[in-house]
Amino acid sequence: MDYISPAIRDDFAAVNRLVIERLHSDVALVESIGQYIVEGGGKRMRPLITLLCARALGYPGTQHVELAAVIEFLHTATLLHDDVVDVSALRRGRATANANWGNAPSVLVGDFIYSRAFQVLVGIGDMDILRLMSDTTNIIAEGEVEQLARAGDPDATEAQYTQIIGKKTAVLFAAAAEGAAILAGAGADTRAAMRDYGMNLGLAFQLIDDVLDYTGDPQAMGKNLGDDLAEGKPTLPLIHAIAHAAPAAATVVRQAILGRDRDALADIVASVQSCGALDYTHQRAVHHRDLALAALNNVADSAFRQNLESIARMAVDRVS
Repeated sequence: MDYISPAIRDDFAAVNRLVIERLHSDVALVESIGQYIVEGGGKRMRPLITLLCARALGYPGTQHVELAAVIEFLHTATLLHDDVVDVSALRRGRATANANWGNAPSVLVGDFIYSRAFQVLVGIGDMDILRLMSDTTNIIAEGEVEQLARAGDPDATEAQYTQIIGKKTAVLFAAAAEGAAILAGAGADTRAAMRDYGMNLGLAFQLIDDVLDYTGDPQAMGKNLGDDLAEGKPTLPLIHAIAHAAPAAATVVRQAILGRDRDALADIVASVQSCGALDYTHQRAVHHRDLALAALNNVADSAFRQNLESIARMAVDRVS
């Protein structure tokens, strides 16, 4: 993971050890599924943000490791639930937990991991952080329901799309950064700046994900191209194409969303490319990346801040 600064690698290793330790359960199936999804790879960007923000703000203690583990647990639980809702069979190049063990065990282990996250939070013992994380999980759940309600809807707007990805994806990035600021004893302005950094980073990250769903390398991404289309998700490239493509091409996109039809993928890719939808989505990601970078302006220069800046740039420049 070459995007991790040497200055934070010991903390990052401590998070990985704590995650494995706190996933332990006397119920073998719980431990098997939990370990399977945690060991499945991924960039671990959310817990890394917590570690970096805490150190960038001068936090000298060790509880940022516990908070980062909480963030990873919350993310892991949402992945388990998402894959069941989306009927996904592949994540990060491996079979999903629900494909291996079934839907019911995946949902229940997701619940276990959520509750384990709050056990760790109680150990941290900060009511402001506990409030932030409980609000965050509630918002994520709302976002998931909103996305489900919009599935197959070709009339979804850009504003509705942005609200959904803000709730289901970006808000956990925001909580990862703001929680670290609370732990560091930062004032209200710094807390707000860290939240802005995380929120805009998360939005940029998801926007690029939505571009890569039509342009990425399936092997590098560990998922099939057109997965969002097959689930009927009206992502920004599709929303923009419906509004700006030639009428015949726009109709193809509308019908593909309505029918959740991956078979039309080649035509959809041609449509989103010809009308500039992918370029537009990339431009929106760049906009949010720049807002994330601006949010760091009043943070003292350090290796930690520089790593936060690098992550924001990487979120937009990545190819998987």
